[in-house]
Amino acid sequence: MNMTYDEAIKRIEQIVKELEQSEALSMDAYQAKATEAKELLNFCQAQLTDWEKKMESIVIPEEL
Repeated sequence: MNMTYDEAIKRIEQIVKELEQSEALSMDAYQAKATEAKELLNFCQAQLTDWEKKMESIVIPEEL
């Protein structure tokens, strides 16, 4: 995925607004947006996990 964490969060927020405001979405459109949001959430979770590991290696050196 070629985007930053912040870009992914903004897109998720946009999708949520679209879903909340649209009463006439077809099931296919709803499913497509939900799938995109899920993929973005997975990307964000992976980014957070990676960041956490990097922070642990800085704060808690492996030599201890």
